[in-house]
Amino acid sequence: MKILFWGTPAYAVPSLEALVAAGHTLVGVVSQPDRRRGRGKELQPSPVKARALELGIPVFTPERIRRDQACQQQLAALGADVSVVVAFGQILPPEVLAQPPLGCWNAHGSLLPRWRGAGPIQWCLLEGDAETGVGIMAMEVGLDTGPVLLERSLAIGLRENAQQLGQRLAQLSAELLVEALPRIEATGTGPETERLTRLGVRPQGEAGLTIARMLTKDDAVIDWSASALAIHRRVMGLYPAAHTSWRGKRLKLLSTEPLVARLAEQLSPEAQATLASSSGAAPAQPAAAVAPGTVLAVLSDTGLVVATGGCPVLVREAQLEGRATARGGSLLQQLAAQPGDRLGSA
Repeated sequence: MKILFWGTPAYAVPSLEALVAAGHTLVGVVSQPDRRRGRGKELQPSPVKARALELGIPVFTPERIRRDQACQQQLAALGADVSVVVAFGQILPPEVLAQPPLGCWNAHGSLLPRWRGAGPIQWCLLEGDAETGVGIMAMEVGLDTGPVLLERSLAIGLRENAQQLGQRLAQLSAELLVEALPRIEATGTGPETERLTRLGVRPQGEAGLTIARMLTKDDAVIDWSASALAIHRRVMGLYPAAHTSWRGKRLKLLSTEPLVARLAEQLSPEAQATLASSSGAAPAQPAAAVAPGTVLAVLSDTGLVVATGGCPVLVREAQLEGRATARGGSLLQQLAAQPGDRLGSA
């Protein structure tokens, strides 16, 4: 089958590679334009563009496909049977959606209609979802509103961050696309409604609908008055961007664990030991006089126990502004923290 692939970040690369490995003909790849990245701010291609060029596939990088009539015509001339979209980053206009005779299909990283939008991985972690997954969806003009052909779920671990979950979902997207495309091809061409009926797609409906709104810089700031679980979810969901301040410098929090008794079985052995300790280093609730963000204990080779608006949280890995990422004992040495010190204060 001749495929036009749309994708931009590293998340989409496994799908591109899987389609090639499955024997499909990639007639072209559409990706976001090169952007300035890194300390030198040099123009760099997207991960999908870089991999496509390595595979010898023609690449198109429209700034705005909706307005780029010339690019739309170039893509139409490729004669693709189907378009496959994985985290492209732009909304496809009706003219583009109507081009391939077998339709446009999106591998979306959530269990639709939960988390329609651009940040489903982050939001399922921020909201503490027990599971997520991937749906292969027929694309419509609306935002992630199309019917679902295939869907598969996976459980989310308490200590799993957005990068780790994204890697699992990226692989699942690749597997489902390889499974879905032969079915799409076998169903054949014809009016869209008839094709979709023959495929037996599932309309989404509105029950359970949630929208993954665009995240802002303010979302990444840790509010120490929140609960330990809410803070942990923010660190995991916004990895590696969630941050606080430490002695006037920005401190990125990269790994935490909520010291909550009901979650003990999901914690690491070190966090379980801290939670079970009778030394008083990690009380079930911080004393009323202790301000959220206050360091309650410094645990050698483990990290900092910090007060929140509820149970304490264990900070295991972080990166201080201008310094390398540090964990456990190295983090304690780098911060030189003592009980009574406070994170988040000026």
